[in-house]
Amino acid sequence: MKMTNYQQLTRTFLRLSRFAHLSSIASWDMFAMMPPGGSQARGEALAEMSVLTHQILTDKQVGQWIAGAEQENLNDVERANLREIKRHYEQASLLPEALVEAKSLAGSRCEHAWRTQRPNNDWEGFSQNLKEVVKLSREEAKLRAEAKGCSRYDALLDIFEPQMTSARLDALFGDLKSWLPDLLARATEKQVQRALIAPEGPFPTATQRELGLEAMKMLGFDFNGGRLDVSAHPFCGGVPEDVRITTRYNENELFSALFGVIHETGHARYEQNLPREWPGQPVQLARSTAIHESQSLFFEMQLGRSEAFLTRLLPHIVQRFGDQPAFAPENYVAWNQRVKPGYIRVDADEVSYPAHVVLRYEIERALIDGDIEVEDIPALWDEKMQAWLGLSTKGNYRDGCMQDIHWTDGGFGYFPSYTLGAMYAAQLFHAARAALPQLNADIAQGDFSALFDWLRQNIWQHGSRFSTSQLITNATGEDLSARYFRAHLEARYL
Repeated sequence: MKMTNYQQLTRTFLRLSRFAHLSSIASWDMFAMMPPGGSQARGEALAEMSVLTHQILTDKQVGQWIAGAEQENLNDVERANLREIKRHYEQASLLPEALVEAKSLAGSRCEHAWRTQRPNNDWEGFSQNLKEVVKLSREEAKLRAEAKGCSRYDALLDIFEPQMTSARLDALFGDLKSWLPDLLARATEKQVQRALIAPEGPFPTATQRELGLEAMKMLGFDFNGGRLDVSAHPFCGGVPEDVRITTRYNENELFSALFGVIHETGHARYEQNLPREWPGQPVQLARSTAIHESQSLFFEMQLGRSEAFLTRLLPHIVQRFGDQPAFAPENYVAWNQRVKPGYIRVDADEVSYPAHVVLRYEIERALIDGDIEVEDIPALWDEKMQAWLGLSTKGNYRDGCMQDIHWTDGGFGYFPSYTLGAMYAAQLFHAARAALPQLNADIAQGDFSALFDWLRQNIWQHGSRFSTSQLITNATGEDLSARYFRAHLEARYL
């Protein structure tokens, strides 16, 4: 029996998803386990896989099947899947094979070098590799922009956040900038009046790992389909059936690794609960990077730093590290809700966090649109950090523009997802609280079942079936609004 056009497409995308699975695990291994000497060969292998999948995806036959499938009788889910297939095909078809390979190789090279360049504060060495990544990213942005009739940055933004534009971002972030600096100043001033006791280490890595695993268990992580490891920069990777999360440990500091794990567990629970009934299909994938970040920030900030959850976690901390004045309940909660502007985005409190994101968004957009060059980044970074947070990064590249790996692989257009994610998370938590009047009491009892059922029903089970706008409207009754994020910050910190 002859296959329909749609069936030919689903078979092709199942094959592509299997290659993506292998690439994802090879990338995780590169970040977490691979010895340094394997870098070049692994980079070449991953580039080869990128080229292979690009060839399969951009085959003319795929375009013909899409045109044919559009005329076939499909149900709602199949129609949504076809929309996503067409989007993947069109995105890939804009890029020549040579550019796909060059970008993959340059990204692997830049990330691997960053691991030693960052501890050595070696901006000179890092910027040489970054220049090549930026050059190739600009080529990609130019090709995409010409095809779509939009700005170069918007063309890259669309990869991560479909239908989002820098004009809409400017409005959302402009609103944020109108009230966040004042809120930050007031929250900081309020907290200055209270002396807090810092937790006293050392906190052995092995015991921190045990605590992280305990938190993952509390939060419903499926250990039969995932694991926790160590990397230079925390991340969540793998596939829904095999989710890999990582953190990094500092024996003098207890909470950054723990909340890194809680953050990545939010990503992992989303992945582990994506729909399984459409294997290998784009409709099965996470909706967008901002929705993905909304889940990690929902876990880390909305839930994880709530007084009810912190209180629930405290006995596990005392059991492993012993009692000390810093773990007196009031002090411990205040310590984990303190607002203290710092250099590092992944360690930032949720009030100052958006500053790190808006700063990067403004720099990366100017970089891709050709308004600035790589050499201009450190001075701009310092200027914006001083304006937002009163901190100087002059000469301190390690804690400034070299602090993480997002730009090493050309992931320009991703950064706005973090603050969009924080906004979505606040809106979702507000809606969940309205739907679940007992939520606070449940959290205090360590019972998250109703909350996770709500997330499963409203976000997780839908994958990419709906647009981001439709998904959030279905879940909360309205499209994205920054007002819930503001209300949340004011309630918790003022």
